[in-house]
Amino acid sequence: MLSHRLHRRAFLKTVPALGLLTACSKSTRLKLALNWKPEPEFGGFYATPYSKYGLAVDILPGGSGTPTVQMVGAGSVDFGIVSADEIILARSHGNDVVALFAVFQDSPTGIMAHASRNLQSIGDVLKDGTLAIESGLPFARLMKRKFGFSHVKIVPSPGGDITSFLHDEKFSQQCYLTSEPIAARRKGASVKVFAVSEIGYDPYTTVLAISGESLRKNPDRAKGMVAAVREGWQSYLADPKTVNQQMHQLNPTMDLDTFAEVAEAQKPFIERDATRRNGLGTMSRERWETLIGQFKDLGDISQTIPAEECFRVL
Repeated sequence: MLSHRLHRRAFLKTVPALGLLTACSKSTRLKLALNWKPEPEFGGFYATPYSKYGLAVDILPGGSGTPTVQMVGAGSVDFGIVSADEIILARSHGNDVVALFAVFQDSPTGIMAHASRNLQSIGDVLKDGTLAIESGLPFARLMKRKFGFSHVKIVPSPGGDITSFLHDEKFSQQCYLTSEPIAARRKGASVKVFAVSEIGYDPYTTVLAISGESLRKNPDRAKGMVAAVREGWQSYLADPKTVNQQMHQLNPTMDLDTFAEVAEAQKPFIERDATRRNGLGTMSRERWETLIGQFKDLGDISQTIPAEECFRVL
């Protein structure tokens, strides 16, 4: 499910574009690289009518360790799916990647706990019990700075496995809000979830990115891609059934019922007041500046990066 991609990343090991990725395809078909397998978080990209906008696009599924941000910066793919935090780290290493369209307006990363504990906030989660978390991630370090970890036992994230959670009422864990909670409820658990946006950490995710060079050379193509993708996501949000069946053929490890449930669960993270005003995929300078400031405060970047260099509104 979706969370597997969250746990696979060695988040702070973003490096400059690798030489082995620099050979661009001479094909007229464009390549869109996903950072995980075909699942609902990518549904709109599979629903996109590329040909209507004069585009021929091959979607390349990803997997564990797929370095999409480096691939985009190096030009081995034309577009890639990344997250806003990856773009900031990449740019701090000289990798010229730019965000064009942000599917998830709010981060679906969260903490899952048992409802029987009657917890009201992330701060309550950290008062006792056990928390399974990838402690090196920025949101985890922000949690530690804000609340401290002295009253809770910290153990490594189980990477999406909910076995320990199901057998220990005092066990809570890092999750994707559209993934592990669904699995836990299906096993009969009563779950309470807390979004990490509660502590102010809310990067855009499932972000369509392009290299700065490609954007400068062919801005009309990038503009057409954004328009096409926006239409695709509108279509998928309205009726995901056909595209879910298509993705299920490509990724049979997720059953159709789960495809449908996740597609519905992710809608609130995609459709927000800002997207209703400005269109799906919209981004703001303020959100980027906040995230950049958090990375600067955490010491993950040495210098402040201009927000306007990280994204474009097309």
